Amino acid sequence: MALDRRAELGDFLRSRRARLRPAELGLPDYGGRRRVPGLRREELARLAGVSVDHYVRLEQGRTLHFSEAVLDAVARALRLDPVEREHLYRLARPRPEQERGEGTPEPQRVRAGLRRLLDSAADVPAYIVGRNTDVLAWNRLATALITDFGALPPRRRNLARLVFFDEGTRALYADWRAKARDVTAYLRLDAGRHPGDPSTAALVDELSSGSPDFRDVWAEHRLKDKTHGRYVYLHPLVGELDLGFEALRLPDDPDQVLIAHTVEEGSPSQTALRLLSAWVPESLPSR
Repeated sequence: MALDRRAELGDFLRSRRARLRPAELGLPDYGGRRRVPGLRREELARLAGVSVDHYVRLEQGRTLHFSEAVLDAVARALRLDPVEREHLYRLARPRPEQERGEGTPEPQRVRAGLRRLLDSAADVPAYIVGRNTDVLAWNRLATALITDFGALPPRRRNLARLVFFDEGTRALYADWRAKARDVTAYLRLDAGRHPGDPSTAALVDELSSGSPDFRDVWAEHRLKDKTHGRYVYLHPLVGELDLGFEALRLPDDPDQVLIAHTVEEGSPSQTALRLLSAWVPESLPSR
């Protein structure tokens, strides 16, 4: 079963209304006697310059063919960032093939040239993430840093499953909660890109039923694309590594993202990463 696009749209809009503070927008807060956090529907409609009925129909998903002008006005009133705005458009103005239902997509494949690129980046951990946070390819140092992806069944080569179900992965991140939020926000963004993919709905159901932490984070309705950032790793062999990362979405397949870690020159983390690289057995396969 695919995700319910109308329900996703309504939940998304309500979550964005709830985070706005009336006082910051010059609206009365009625002495703190509001029954719900954030803005009321009629207040948001007024700020957006649309009728209350028009906005209610949008939030309830009664139709999925709203004009760009209406969506732009709502996006401005909700103070959506570019990623959130694009997400709103995907949910509120689906492509014809999305409305028909995309069905089960073809398995993703990584080009041989990209695999060679991963192998050539021998001094930094690098890997490729596909749909649903599946790890599609990796180099030896990524295996040494995160987990032995090649030893896992294909189904478990998935960042969301590892972050929420694997105790070793949980212990690897100094701020596990931040990593969990990032992975969940990326998964929700991917779900908006492919709302007709039944495998996404199955993964969300699996994570929701098996992890109270995932249920809590999923309910936050965060959205985040992979661009760049940093994580502090607590590696069992070499200790703390403060690593940045850069993410590159592939032009010919935007559902694949190449992630390469970076490290500050001369830092203790560079020393630790070199120790980790020296430890990696030559026989440890990449993919």
